[in-house]
Formats: sequence, structure tokens, C-alpha cells
Amino acid sequence: MNDILVLPTGALADASLAIARSSVSRPIVDHSIRSFLFARLLADHEGCLDDAEYDEDLLFAATVMHDLGLGERATGEARFEVEGADLAAAVLRRHGVAERDIDRVWEAIALHASLGIAHRRGLLTSLTHRGVFIDAGRITDGVADGLRQEVLSAYPRTSGDRSIADAIVAHASRSDAAAPPGSLAFELLRQHREAEHARVRRQESPERRQPSWPTKQ
Repeated sequence: MNDILVLPTGALADASLAIARSSVSRPIVDHSIRSFLFARLLADHEGCLDDAEYDEDLLFAATVMHDLGLGERATGEARFEVEGADLAAAVLRRHGVAERDIDRVWEAIALHASLGIAHRRGLLTSLTHRGVFIDAGRITDGVADGLRQEVLSAYPRTSGDRSIADAIVAHASRSDAAAPPGSLAFELLRQHREAEHARVRRQESPERRQPSWPTKQ
């Protein structure tokens, strides 16, 4: 296997992966790992691996823990991105990570779903966001497509899996604060409710269509 597809090791990396595996579903863990691999391959492609701002341990922490807000440790009292960022910050703090770096990881996770914003922030936030959205299929270009093939060969994804979208909807349903207008969660919840209403209407429609018999004169 290409060395760039090997996952980091060490106390922080192990703790980041452990909390993800213990609190979110396997498909979400796999998505998080692929997000890291896409982000690191992207950094390699763009020549960022030697930048002063590039920190592989922090990138692994941000990508692997970016969906903790969709797991059992989240309370549903805020949007999932923020709850995930808070949970990840607590892990980093327990491992003695500097507050400046904790803040960088917090921002990367809190903004990972913010299209049009995240890529304008620092390298860590930008790489986290783009790694996540390459795996989600929302970033499609020559570079992303090439990276996708390389990662999926090593870490396959189940076709048609909706684990992430379903988890976002479930979290968004827990409180108004979990899905504020304009957020990804709000939009996915709206789509889910519209689909449910359409399904109910389809089920009810045969009952409403009673046969029309001609009346006798």
C-alpha cells in the first residue's frame, strides 16, 4: 500500500480514532478515515506537506472526529458540527494539546460543512472541509476524482449508503437549535420531512379515490 494511505499512530491519533469508533457508526468512522486520506493526499498534491501550518496529527484529529456530533455522546442541544467540535476539543485537552491548536481543530470541525467559508480559512480548516466533501462527492474535479479512486481502492465505500445523512437528520430532529435555518442539518431535515409527507400522501391517495358510480335516473 502507498505510504500516504497509512494512518498516523501515537497517543492522540489512537484516542481520536477510539472515540470515533465508540460513539458513531462504522460507516461514519470509515467516512472520517477516508476524509483524512483525501485531505492528506490533497495536501501532498498541492505541495503543503512541508508548510509550517501543516500538522498531520491535528489533521487526523479534525477529520476523524469531525462527525462526533452525530454520535451517542452528542446532546442534540446545538448543531452537530459544534457539538462535535466541543467533544473533539475535550479529547485534545486531555492529551495536553496547546490551546491554540485546540482552537484550530475546533474551527476545522465546526466549519467542516460550511460551503463557501471553510476553504477560505487556514490550511487545517480548508483541508478538513475539502477532504470531507471529496468523500461526500460534493467536490468533483480532476484532482478530486483521482484522489477518490486511490482512496476507495484501499478503503471501499458501500454504494448508496445514507448513514451520514440519516444521522444528521436524526440529530437535527432533537431540537430547533440543532438545525438552525441555513445549516446543512436544516436543509436535510426539510428534505426528509417533505419526502415523508409525499410518502404519506401516496399511501393515502388510493383511499381517497373512491369509485364514481353513475346515479340512476
